[in-house]
Amino acid sequence: MTKLLPCLALALLEVLSAQDTGKKLPLPGTSFEIEGRIAFLILPTGDQRKAGPVAWVWYAPTLPNLPGREERWMFERWLARGIAIAGIDVGESYGSPSGRKLYNALHQTLVKKYDLAPRACLLGRSRGGLMLYNWASENPDKVACIAGIYPVCNLASWPGLPRACGAYGLSAGELKATLGQHNPIDRLAPLAKAKVPIFHIHGDKDRVVPLDANSRTVAERYRTLGGSMTLKVIENQGHNMWPGWFQNQELVNFVIKHAAGNAGKEK
Repeated sequence: MTKLLPCLALALLEVLSAQDTGKKLPLPGTSFEIEGRIAFLILPTGDQRKAGPVAWVWYAPTLPNLPGREERWMFERWLARGIAIAGIDVGESYGSPSGRKLYNALHQTLVKKYDLAPRACLLGRSRGGLMLYNWASENPDKVACIAGIYPVCNLASWPGLPRACGAYGLSAGELKATLGQHNPIDRLAPLAKAKVPIFHIHGDKDRVVPLDANSRTVAERYRTLGGSMTLKVIENQGHNMWPGWFQNQELVNFVIKHAAGNAGKEK
């Protein structure tokens, strides 16, 4: 069986490549459509590929230029440990129900068709936090862990309700009235109950996605709910492209630790 794994991985990549949509990725992988949206998958190959369902990192936001070369360092280390990386472009959904529906479709496709593990390690960069947290709160049984790089966790903080409301099909007033149903900082209880571990890195000088209104609020509320969260505050850093965000060994190790207990589990 072990000898067949490289062949099976190669065959899978060939199948995926046949429907490749040409999305530019920081490492060799493939892109394809799910419900008219561009998704991507980067698989470990050869000796990196393990038996059984493949552990994976679910990256967001997947936009035309993301994931970018900044993520390459992280991705290489996960691939070396047999961990795949995937995502889907849901546009500027701001974590809306329509975006969550597409996330359901991606999860179902990757688990059933491509033998990825049923529980994903989520990685939200910036606005990706809104997308992943809102899906995770409705699907805690499908989440192995959550990692964040200055993630947005509070719609009122960014992009603001007047800007976000259109994605929800609501007015700003209507979104405000129902914010508890859509705001990650208000939807942590299911994740805490499922004992989903969380790790964030966030700068104390972030003016775009302020630390206090986002990661620090998540940490305080999650711990109150009995959840486990590590928040690493980076001094004198803001919402920028500092290499340290994307070459953080603690974040990489956090994902590897929680992916390791998830790979190979039966669906």
